[in-house]
Amino acid sequence: MTPAVDQLTSAGVAFETVAYDHDPDADSYGDEAAAKLGLDPDEVFKTLMAEVGNELVVAIVPTSARLDLKALARAAGTKKATMADPGDAERSTGYVVGGMSPFGQHQSRATYLDETALAFDEINVSGGRRGLELRLAPDDLVAVLDAVVAPIAAF
Repeated sequence: MTPAVDQLTSAGVAFETVAYDHDPDADSYGDEAAAKLGLDPDEVFKTLMAEVGNELVVAIVPTSARLDLKALARAAGTKKATMADPGDAERSTGYVVGGMSPFGQHQSRATYLDETALAFDEINVSGGRRGLELRLAPDDLVAVLDAVVAPIAAF
C-alpha cells in the first residue's frame, strides 16, 4: 500500500489503516483528517521535518498544536532548529507535504514525538499519502522509530 504500511507490517506492530476522501482544497491536512474521521485533533498527529544543525529530523506533534522549534532544539541537544524546506523534506522522505508519514521514509532520521501522545491509547499519523491515516499505540511508534518523547508542541 505505502512504504509506511510496509514498515509497520514488517515490524509486526498492530495498526489500523483509515482512509478518507481528501479534499485538495483543504487548508490543513491534519485538521481535515480529524474532522473527516470524527477524531479529537489532539489525537491526530502531523509529521513535520525540521533541521537541527545540518541534519533533517522528524517531529511529530498534534494537529491542534504547532511545533515549538526551541523545544525541539533542546530535545535534540542543540541551540537552534528551523523548519525544513518543503522540497528538501519531500526528497528526503519520499512523501509529499500533507502525506508525510514518520514511517517508511527513504532514510532513517532522528525522530521526536510530542509527549502528549502518551496520554492516548492510540494516535493517528499519516499513512504516507493524503487521505490515509494509520492508527496505532504511541508506544509502538516510539519503539519502531526509536523516537525521543519530549515536550515539543506549543498549544
